[in-house]
Amino acid sequence: MSRKYLTQGLFVSFMAVALATGCAGPSASSPDKIQRALALDTRDSVDQYILGATDVVRVSVWRNEDLSISVPVRPDGKISVPLVGDVQASGRTPEELASSIRASLAEYIREPQVSVVVTSMGSHEFTDRVRVTGAVRQPVSIPHRSGMTVLDMFLNAGGANEFAALNKSMLYRKVGSEVVAIPVKLDDILRKGQVETNYSMRPGDILTIPERSF
Repeated sequence: MSRKYLTQGLFVSFMAVALATGCAGPSASSPDKIQRALALDTRDSVDQYILGATDVVRVSVWRNEDLSISVPVRPDGKISVPLVGDVQASGRTPEELASSIRASLAEYIREPQVSVVVTSMGSHEFTDRVRVTGAVRQPVSIPHRSGMTVLDMFLNAGGANEFAALNKSMLYRKVGSEVVAIPVKLDDILRKGQVETNYSMRPGDILTIPERSF
């Protein structure tokens, strides 16, 4: 199974866990897990860009313009490079792809200098998004932007509906292979100005607002 499809599968599972937990009355993760999750960098859309299908890359070979191309990563995860042929791109960083192409071109060119630049990041269209689900006016899924917070996402969803249990909200964040549930006191943020849980959002985060128990 390719890394892209494995990632998609994990993300679908992540969504299912978050949604199901939101309906059943979520419980928070342990304090140490929460601290590790909150310590992750939230400024950038990705920590290390991994290429995937639909990304477009510019392969530049110094002093060999005829070998320099701009191509999309195919659904099979490969790109075609002059002289070299098919090269695995999906699952690699741009630097790793450049190194692979450089090694292959060395059979034809003396000390080739290769660089790879991502010109379109289509494969991260969904993994870099942030979402709000549950007892809100309009559940939303939008691209991550540096600096956005829990409150920003809540307002993007039009606020809560009449059934919301705001202080039982949860922020779900994927850390490695685990999903960490972080309590968010939305009612305290809105009514008391207590912004301690107005956390910055990280790509892939899901904010869930459960309904009150009747």
